[in-house]
Amino acid sequence: MTEPHDLLLTEARLVLADWTIERGWVAVSGGRIVEIGEGKAPERGEALDGDLLMPGLVELHTDHIEAHFMPRPKVNWPPGAAVVAYDGQIAVSGITTVLDSLRVWREEGAEEVDGEAATLARAIAEARDAGLLRVDHFLHLRCEVPMPHSVAEAAELIDRPDVRLLSLMDHTPGQRQFRDEEKLRTYYRGKKAGATDAELDVLFARRVAFQAAHAEPNYRALVELARTRNIPLASHDDTTLDHVDDAIRDRIAIAEFPTTPEAAEALHAAGVRVLMGAPNLVRGGSHSGNVATADLARAGLLDILSSDYVPSSLLAAVLRLPDVVPEIDLPAAVRTASKTPAEAVGLTDRGEIAGGKRADLIRVRRVGDVAAVRSVWSAGRRVA
Repeated sequence: MTEPHDLLLTEARLVLADWTIERGWVAVSGGRIVEIGEGKAPERGEALDGDLLMPGLVELHTDHIEAHFMPRPKVNWPPGAAVVAYDGQIAVSGITTVLDSLRVWREEGAEEVDGEAATLARAIAEARDAGLLRVDHFLHLRCEVPMPHSVAEAAELIDRPDVRLLSLMDHTPGQRQFRDEEKLRTYYRGKKAGATDAELDVLFARRVAFQAAHAEPNYRALVELARTRNIPLASHDDTTLDHVDDAIRDRIAIAEFPTTPEAAEALHAAGVRVLMGAPNLVRGGSHSGNVATADLARAGLLDILSSDYVPSSLLAAVLRLPDVVPEIDLPAAVRTASKTPAEAVGLTDRGEIAGGKRADLIRVRRVGDVAAVRSVWSAGRRVA
């Protein structure tokens, strides 16, 4: 090495995009990776004692910020404090780039975090400007298509510079993720303790009416809103080949959580990146009774993993994937949560350990089935 460096990590098992160096080193300067080597480092650095050194994980879809903002039904935490606590959890989970998924809709009676996207977006920006965040945060606008005001609410947020993804969702009872309406009833009974079937009947009837009145024009308006700003689009819970046809027609970039093998196969064949849940893989199946992440991985249809509602599940799933699907080696598994999601939303400066890339790095020790994130660097700065 001839150039001065800010950070030298040695004695590591390096996970590169396509292969693994069993004993290697990485040098960082100015927040970028400047050199990678095999064997003994040319000078003394921070020895990682054979631990894995991986690219920081890239998360495209997590609404876990809502659990910090509303830790109990009808209990809102101060938004700035919620953002900082959430950021800390994201960092120690090994995620160095996160798209915070914000609900872009309001729904009376649902008792969820709705209508607060602008509040949370503002709190994230303020925490970033104040230097309070450990990792890189962008926004993912989760638009519930049938809701009456979803287009207007998305339009208020779409021109923010940190918006990187807009997803088109429809949770109307009886279709997509909740084709089995009883699964949706079980979900709401868990979230709304004591909810009666009569109360859920009213909620579900209203959703069906909203879909009939608003879904089609809202869908077209949201697609156009994203397209005119070059914001990538994601579909959500694609189930049928008609859903796939819509996704292909509208140049969807990412298909989040397709619920059936046939939908996933058709989407993947069309070049749409298939995103599936890490909790699904860790648990061994879908909590909603839909297709298993492992089954899609075995079929060669899995492109991206997402932690969804459990931030720590992303690393756990990445490390578990080669055990579940032997045809997928560790570098390929890591790509599903680093390089591929980064590229899907235009963040080509990160997602792999390579010269010139951002030094977003995580040190991981694995003992049996348990892995611990021991250190995290964001753009070469140690944050955990």
